Amino acid sequence: MSKRHSAKYKLDRAMGENLWGRSKSPVNKRSYGPGQHGQRRKSKVSDFGLQLKAKQKLKGYYANITEKQFSAIYDEAARRKGNTSENLIGLLESRLDAIVYRAKFVPTPWAARQFVSHGHVTVDGKKVDIASYRVKPGQVVEVKEKSRNMALVLEAQQSSERDIPDYLELGDRGFSVRYVRVPELADVPFPVKMEPNLVVEYYSS
Repeated sequence: MSKRHSAKYKLDRAMGENLWGRSKSPVNKRSYGPGQHGQRRKSKVSDFGLQLKAKQKLKGYYANITEKQFSAIYDEAARRKGNTSENLIGLLESRLDAIVYRAKFVPTPWAARQFVSHGHVTVDGKKVDIASYRVKPGQVVEVKEKSRNMALVLEAQQSSERDIPDYLELGDRGFSVRYVRVPELADVPFPVKMEPNLVVEYYSS
């Protein structure tokens, strides 16, 4: 098993949930923790523990974001007008690697960062190789012509594990999307319940 898959499944097991809704997740077969003590009755989790788990789950879902990056995104969400929880989700979903994943150009969030950094994607016709690039509503994200026959692209497009959300407008035979609008939490197709309100509490405490 590759390090990437190992890390992904380790997080699934740690959270006790199938974060990306993938059929191969070990949580599908066994939801309790790893090791001989995995089935022990769990003690009551403190409020801080719940907040920490919510933060780790949301950060982990986006796969490539470091603690420092995630904290900076939260700080920007807090500075903006409106609901900080919704602002946080909107900023995370506006990342170029997140849109590449949502558009089903690649099968996993890990692959999305690599796909972008290797120069396979354009935004409004210009190559962008920065995964954290913030896409604005109205911009078009497209897979380069020469990259469209890559195995991981074809695998992702044929997958029935997830659907493309309605804040992305598909075009050009499934190889481009227009970012229609910044989504709210209710719009984002997370396979598991995300609680950005607890993330806000974590950073506010």
